Amino acid sequence: MNDTLKLLQNHRSYRNFDEKYQISEEELQQILTSARQAPSWMNGQMYSILVIKNKKIRQQLVEWNPGNPHILKSSVFLLFLADLKRTQRISERHHVNYPIDEGLHPLIIATTDASLALQNAIIASESLGLGVVPVGSVRNNIEEISELLHLPDYVYPVAGLSIGKPIVDMKVKPRLPEAAVVHYDTYKPYEDKVIDDYEQTMLAFGEARETKPWTKKFADYFESKPASNVDRYLKKQKLIK
Repeated sequence: MNDTLKLLQNHRSYRNFDEKYQISEEELQQILTSARQAPSWMNGQMYSILVIKNKKIRQQLVEWNPGNPHILKSSVFLLFLADLKRTQRISERHHVNYPIDEGLHPLIIATTDASLALQNAIIASESLGLGVVPVGSVRNNIEEISELLHLPDYVYPVAGLSIGKPIVDMKVKPRLPEAAVVHYDTYKPYEDKVIDDYEQTMLAFGEARETKPWTKKFADYFESKPASNVDRYLKKQKLIK
């Protein structure tokens, strides 16, 4: 197995970092350059990356995300933004309409572009021997973070990424069986036993931060209505009506 495949198939998230360790500017640049080389729709590159080094800003992010102290303790924290401001300015320059709030496809495009850049940053960081953990909970305080970081309209946070030197080793977490996620030619329903077996696998894995069985965790999460703060924020950013 070559090094790239080995890296991808042994991915794990790290949440405990050496607070004194700092990645070099050269390493940071390698990560950012790799992220920027990610594929994007029509080469639109509809994302931006906020490099957050300021300790006060990161401390505030932790206060809003107390379950993620690594935002402060990691070497650097990157925030990946779906960015439709750039194309809005281009539309103005060409004196054409910009009705992106009339459908969801632009949001999907920009979110996908930002996510691909995030994944490239993860792979680049791990290839440098660093540890990472993506942070989706930044969306819980999406309006407050927007104000703190002076995000313009047509821009929204997708996810963050803590990068640093791990101090606690982590096991590779089992993934869903192939039968549950891989389909050939047409979508085919899976047997419930596939999910039941995976739940038992995860219970045996015994991740300390998990307090519920796998199926119960998601049944409980999706029992509630989706968070309204994200909808409200996207309307404020002129992205949906």
